[in-house]
Amino acid sequence: MYYVYVLRCRGNALYTGITPDVCRRMRAHLSGTGAKYTRSHPPEELEALWQTEEKIDAARLEYAVKKRLSRAQKLELITDPSRLGKLLPALADLRFTPVPGVTLADCLEGRFHG
Repeated sequence: MYYVYVLRCRGNALYTGITPDVCRRMRAHLSGTGAKYTRSHPPEELEALWQTEEKIDAARLEYAVKKRLSRAQKLELITDPSRLGKLLPALADLRFTPVPGVTLADCLEGRFHG
């Protein structure tokens, strides 16, 4: 299982990433040992999360969100994760499942086990 996530970081910036272990990755971002970007722009909230079975599918989604969507489209996707196929039609045939309601606090407090 792989996850693609969108974080809202300091300065209202958005960061998109991929991981097989959401909570381990969130702890790394929060501790400053995650991505270089999140060291200088610490995460404030986990805004969106999708799961998929295949790493290659997760990598395609991560790339598409990072490189093909405008900030406005990313915000639209955060508001309604089910719009993924409409915003990124090239990925419409791939299987992504939105995982709603997961927060950074859920990871830190052990309430999410994904």
